Amino acid sequence: MSEAAASRLTARPGVGRTRIIAVANQKGGVGKTTTAVNLATALAAAGRRILVIDLDPQGNASTGLGVAREARGVSSYDVLLGERALEAAAVATAVPRLTLVPASPDLAGAELELSQRPQREFLLARAIGSRLAPYNEVLIDCPPSLNLLTINALVAADRVLVPMQCEFYALEGLAQLMSTIERVQRALNPRLALQGVLLTMYDRRNNLCDLVAADVRGHFGDKVYDTVIPRNVRVSEAPSHGMPVLIYDQRCPGSQAYIRLAAEMLRRGGMSAMA
Repeated sequence: MSEAAASRLTARPGVGRTRIIAVANQKGGVGKTTTAVNLATALAAAGRRILVIDLDPQGNASTGLGVAREARGVSSYDVLLGERALEAAAVATAVPRLTLVPASPDLAGAELELSQRPQREFLLARAIGSRLAPYNEVLIDCPPSLNLLTINALVAADRVLVPMQCEFYALEGLAQLMSTIERVQRALNPRLALQGVLLTMYDRRNNLCDLVAADVRGHFGDKVYDTVIPRNVRVSEAPSHGMPVLIYDQRCPGSQAYIRLAAEMLRRGGMSAMA
């Protein structure tokens, strides 16, 4: 990546309006949805008004926030295709100040439908752009692939948060994602910037974790969060109970890590803790 490209990726987008953060990584199993759900919960607990848009056909963020499939009458699929307004899809969660636009399995077929539409990369941005005033931050949980759904999220977003598992193969996937972000920034969304890289599933007993972390920090510098998310069984258990880990077990190491992450994000972003 060139110095000019790196500078564009790390530039600060404008503040003073709702921030849209795409939580993205084309590699599955890196803690992407876990991060979207629990970071949103921690930010809401800090007084922010948060909207989570579940754009993954698997709907794991919707499940993790306790919204049953039968309660997902209007979904992000309907919003994306312009068939329903954002307000019609938004549902309250058990977390105060945290609202969800749930996913639908229909998103799995959206790729073909989107490909037939003019300016297909801008559909999500147009659908939500004028309707975000009630929220301080919007987190978009992207699917684990670099398809049109993810491109729509990147075009709609101000920033990209990249959860990355501390393992060797994750480094290769990170390079591919950065290349995609740069292309989207250059051709479709010049305000897009890298929010940060979050190291997940960190195991202090594994020397490889330290090597990967050092490599990522050497390349991205202070764009890598100081907070790391440890491997923690309570984090894995929480979705099966339909709740974020911060509600399932607030005192566990995973919950405490996400609380620190939210505080670090608020501090770095220059945002006051209370809306």
